[in-house]
Amino acid sequence: MKAVIQRVSECTVKVDGEITGSIEKGLLILLGVAQDDTEREAEKLSVKISDLRIFTDENDKMNLSVKDVGGAVLVVSNFTLCADYRTGRRPFFGSAARPEKAEPLYEYFCECMKKSGLSKVEKGRFGADMKVSLLNDGPVTLVIDSELLK
Repeated sequence: MKAVIQRVSECTVKVDGEITGSIEKGLLILLGVAQDDTEREAEKLSVKISDLRIFTDENDKMNLSVKDVGGAVLVVSNFTLCADYRTGRRPFFGSAARPEKAEPLYEYFCECMKKSGLSKVEKGRFGADMKVSLLNDGPVTLVIDSELLK
């Protein structure tokens, strides 16, 4: 699994003009599920993200996690994170999991985030054409690959 995490002051996702998820202070998580991903990757990634100290404390140091600040998360599925762009000009998405595998793992990841103690976990709509609006805070943006987690 691959995730792009953005610290946000606010974030909203819409499908066909309807808001499907909206948060204030917290994290926008764009989540890509690869063919070989399992529930284990979802668990590892959710623990890592929920405990990451990327919010500032009273000394303006990044010492607090999204849980510490009472923040929320908005998780948006994004198969394009699994793109192979090494050759040619058109990305190849063959390493992305098929929807029948990716959607249950996306949902499982969201459940893992809820179980981590977050105040609010919102979602986009899997497989939909989504419009994401955000106010990036910092900006703080990280890319995490579950393959690199211990």
